[in-house]
Amino acid sequence: MKRFTSLLFITLFAISCSQVKESKYIENIGRAQGTTYQIKYESPEGKDLGDDIEAIFKRIDLSMSTYVPTSLITTVNKGDTLVHVDTLFLDVLDRSLEIAEETKGDFDPTIGPLVSLWGFGFEEIRQDVSPDMVSNTLQRTGYQNIEVKDDSVRIPAGFQVDFNAIAQGYTVDYIAEYLEGFNVENYMVEVGGEVKAKGVNETGEIWKIGVDKPSEEIDTESRFQFILALNNKALATSGNYRKFWVDDETGARYSHTIDPKTGYPAKNSLLSVSIITESAMDADAYATVCMVKGVEECKEFLKSKDELEGYLVYDDGFGIWQTYATEGFDTVDVK
Repeated sequence: MKRFTSLLFITLFAISCSQVKESKYIENIGRAQGTTYQIKYESPEGKDLGDDIEAIFKRIDLSMSTYVPTSLITTVNKGDTLVHVDTLFLDVLDRSLEIAEETKGDFDPTIGPLVSLWGFGFEEIRQDVSPDMVSNTLQRTGYQNIEVKDDSVRIPAGFQVDFNAIAQGYTVDYIAEYLEGFNVENYMVEVGGEVKAKGVNETGEIWKIGVDKPSEEIDTESRFQFILALNNKALATSGNYRKFWVDDETGARYSHTIDPKTGYPAKNSLLSVSIITESAMDADAYATVCMVKGVEECKEFLKSKDELEGYLVYDDGFGIWQTYATEGFDTVDVK
């Protein structure tokens, strides 16, 4: 009887052990939010969370994508009506308004009409933008005009909320938080170039992130401006070197970063800005802020923000690239 009990215990123990799933690294890649994503993580039970991640993308799109006709942001942008919104929308709007106030309008979530005017929105826009057109469009912008009542939002008719300079960063943070809810301690989440990483990769090393040189075309042999080790931080890069259009008549090149105060594409020597901080949402927004400010104002801004580290690439006026990095950024493994 004792021998039978022992054999039964051993058998049950073996079955129990065989049912314990080992952790393994999973990779989910695809397209979402008009761009690509790459997500790698060590799943404690070997579970692939790809379907859940796809669902997150869809939920965020239904909240704040201007390309989805039934989204909340599309309904808000119809104007002059209080619209009940979800917590995702409010999270992004609240932070957008805080950064708008902090930067005195260098960041403005009502920039949508200007983005469309200059040809970077949903519709194809003519390229003969005149000062009168810019002046008239500016009258339909201004974050101070957003009305928030509890969980409802209203903007004046003709205004458009646009979260493109912050939503991808928010998505990265949201997915990272979701993974941590499944006790994932090692992950790298990248959406459209905005990244957050924690722990180590499959080889046991801190995640290495490469940032492209600010060139119109990717040089496969010498692609990266730098490579850094990113641990429990977020990184976002903004630049004017790929998203632009050229006026057929004048040859003038217009970048996608619009200065909310002037209504014109930001004109300065900055080619790209990379920001490191705790939140991908903040890194995303502040990288845009710096592109609007230009080199010298961006340097001063970064000095005033202890929680931010930055790396700038800019033209010195003679066609030669120069770089600037904050002290904290230099301590990272930059190559």
